[in-house]
Amino acid sequence: MKKALITGITGQDGSYLAEFLLDKGYEVHGIVRRVAFENVEHRLWRLRHLLDKIHLHAASLESYASIFNVFEKIKPDECYHLAAQSFVSYSFEDEFSTINTNINGTHYILSAVKEANPACHFYFAGSSEMFGQAEKTPQNEDTPFHPRSPYGISKVAGYYLTMNYREAYNLHASSGILFNHESPRRGYEFVTRKISLAAAKIKSGLSHELRLGNLEAKRDWGFAGDYVKAMWLMLQQEKPGDYVAATGETHTVQEFAEQAFAYVGLDWKKYIVVDEKLHRPSEVNILEGDYSKAKMVLGWEPKIKFNELVKMMVDADLARTKAGIN
Repeated sequence: MKKALITGITGQDGSYLAEFLLDKGYEVHGIVRRVAFENVEHRLWRLRHLLDKIHLHAASLESYASIFNVFEKIKPDECYHLAAQSFVSYSFEDEFSTINTNINGTHYILSAVKEANPACHFYFAGSSEMFGQAEKTPQNEDTPFHPRSPYGISKVAGYYLTMNYREAYNLHASSGILFNHESPRRGYEFVTRKISLAAAKIKSGLSHELRLGNLEAKRDWGFAGDYVKAMWLMLQQEKPGDYVAATGETHTVQEFAEQAFAYVGLDWKKYIVVDEKLHRPSEVNILEGDYSKAKMVLGWEPKIKFNELVKMMVDADLARTKAGIN
């Protein structure tokens, strides 16, 4: 039985990946902060249905010793490094924490793989935010990076750290440059979840307004459940590499809001307020991915379409709202 270790297992991607790997017959391990065990209901809610099937280990991305000890103990066949401070807007508010945690955490994980288990296949969660103000659209693996946020900068650094360990130490280390991927498990701070939850609450009479920033920002939105398969496929290849995972379509924030509110029979214009304070200091106007390499080499394609994704998220938030779960 193969062993997989997931950092960030409590997040959206981590929970879908854990499900996927369990279905594949893996023994699944995850790294979590010690505080997670003190507040299981809040911090492990995405894993609630999996807790009796997975193995969780207390460690911190800020502590190399704790990370190394986990690798020494488990000796995983595959490691998926998903953990990061991933909310772009917050990265402007606390850029030092974002950069330190994301870069050092990736460095610690790579070093632990090299020292404790060099045969382990390693996956680094890159991001379309690495492209930032890209010089061309759509973006692929050859598009130069021009990050426009501390988060994007930290991901570029992690990408090159992964490449360096691959080239210098011959590790099977790959990076997935994943474009925006959403789901009913998305964090409440992200714009798609803000929209789907607001539509549900306003429809249920529990709210009357949603404040958003740049409605014209264009993103390539897919379903997180599709994207974890791409992560897994990267680590099954004979040779490591870097791959874009995307849908190849872009939609504006306004389009997402229009569809979400129309789905519950509401006119978005009556409820959404544009708040200048929610604009980023340096905006990224359009991100659109070209996943041709992933399709050709990995045989991967996204399955869930944009309109299906919006409905899925709104349906889930309607159900949570009716159940009194906020």
